[in-house]
Amino acid sequence: MPPPFLKIDTHTHVLPERWPDLHKKYGYGGFVRLEHHAPGCARMMIDDRFFREVTSNLWDAPTRLKECDTHRIDVQVLSTVPVMFSYWAKGNDALDLSMMLNDHIASLVAQSPKRFVGLGTVPMQAPALAVKELERCVRSLGMRGVQIGTHVNEWNLNDENLFPVFQAAEELGAALFVHPWDMMGKERMQKYWLPWLVGMPAEASLAICSMIFGGVFERLPKLRVAFAHGGGSFPSTIGRIERGFVACPDLCAVDNSVNPRSYLGKFFLDSLVHDGEFFRYLISLVGEKRIMLGSDYPFPLGEGTPGELIESMDLPASTQKRLMGGTALEWLGMSEGYFR
Repeated sequence: MPPPFLKIDTHTHVLPERWPDLHKKYGYGGFVRLEHHAPGCARMMIDDRFFREVTSNLWDAPTRLKECDTHRIDVQVLSTVPVMFSYWAKGNDALDLSMMLNDHIASLVAQSPKRFVGLGTVPMQAPALAVKELERCVRSLGMRGVQIGTHVNEWNLNDENLFPVFQAAEELGAALFVHPWDMMGKERMQKYWLPWLVGMPAEASLAICSMIFGGVFERLPKLRVAFAHGGGSFPSTIGRIERGFVACPDLCAVDNSVNPRSYLGKFFLDSLVHDGEFFRYLISLVGEKRIMLGSDYPFPLGEGTPGELIESMDLPASTQKRLMGGTALEWLGMSEGYFR
């Protein structure tokens, strides 16, 4: 029998089935294209370089909904695949691409408003354009927020250039979902899929530390920010991070004098940590009110059955309800009644 509470998967990715040749459209390369090579199968290509094999559940809404029903997921929060951020591109081109992706996600939500919630993408390398598109996402497309990367080219998330985007998100009541991309040190991790296994957790910690030490949460206390993959390596290294802050304030506390441990519970994390013991630690560290189901659907490094880790643990029903949907509703600024 299905559980008597809402299950919201906050971390899922989607793409259109087809889009224009971006190399031809913008006049330079580096963009992603889909190469459909068999029914329901495609290759994500960056120019002529293979990036990832994907299947129809990445673009086909009926397939997604069927799999949601199989996994007893009531709602998916849709966001683009992070490689599509294209922060390296010209600002106006990245805006055009963002608008195409956002219009697509909005169309899926309009077709199934009780099953899908949309997060947009914005050209963070051009903050004024990013604010403009963020406003369109929320006010015109009805999205609940946007997904952004853990850094923007040479800017970490404490960079003053990015503050207007965060300020606009707070003013709009828009949720932010921070996802690793363009992993640090990738040039030294050519084998063993290490950018995804080592770089991604480090990227998430980089983003959290940048926002903490940079004082973003101090300046914008109502900003609702969630970090993918359980916050990456941040939760397991908070002791070291705090020690650095206390022992070397001349290096760590230059922009914010508040102990980083004070921010535990002030931002959100998804549940994608793949380990029961670590998940128990995460609950004790930040609390169930700041953790929400996230599976990284439909990719192989995600959770094969969304919510399986939570359901496999001996947690009180009230805790499961919060982890499966309650926290997500708070982060998104939505009510359970909307989906019932």
